[in-house]
Amino acid sequence: MKAHTFETQTTITPDKALDILKEGNERFVKNLKANRDLLSQINDTRAGQWPFAVILSCIDSRTSAELIFDQGLGDIFSVRIAGNFVNQDILGSMEFGCNVAGSKLVVVLGHTKCGALKGGLDAAAIEGLGMDNLNHLIGHFDHIIKDIIKDGEERSSKNEDLLERLNQSNVGNAIGEIRAQSSTLKKLEDEGKIKIVGANYDVETGVVTWI
Repeated sequence: MKAHTFETQTTITPDKALDILKEGNERFVKNLKANRDLLSQINDTRAGQWPFAVILSCIDSRTSAELIFDQGLGDIFSVRIAGNFVNQDILGSMEFGCNVAGSKLVVVLGHTKCGALKGGLDAAAIEGLGMDNLNHLIGHFDHIIKDIIKDGEERSSKNEDLLERLNQSNVGNAIGEIRAQSSTLKKLEDEGKIKIVGANYDVETGVVTWI
């Protein structure tokens, strides 16, 4: 399988881009791989890159987008940050990926048993460890937790139901922030030039479900 070119990228619609990722995850779960010559793909992409999707995922070592969607060199832009949340720099990266480099799909990919979200739920204990930057990071989830936690419910990473609700809500929140904070991406979506979608990766099965 060869790397994407400008010509092949222009023929991919947002729906087709989504189908490519779905098919790739199906291969991954079945322990199959598309036949790729990675050295050939290095040659194919040395003059430029034409990825078809931008994927925002967590830094979790189990959630490499290239692997779980069975993609090769030059196929996707992979943006990673603990907890797969959005900030201005990430939005700028997405705008480059779609408006400059021509990608047709933005995926916000959460995952089960997310350590960053566990940290958000256990913020009081994490703060006691004295890691200022980590405290800042997990603070991004606090407003979501306050919105979804039920009266009398235990705020703890041991509360698996709350953790998974937070995972799902965090993906939805990121999508909402992309649309609200990037007029560029919102315009591309409104014009049908891209799609912005959410997904969830199960670290126990390898299956990606689409939200």
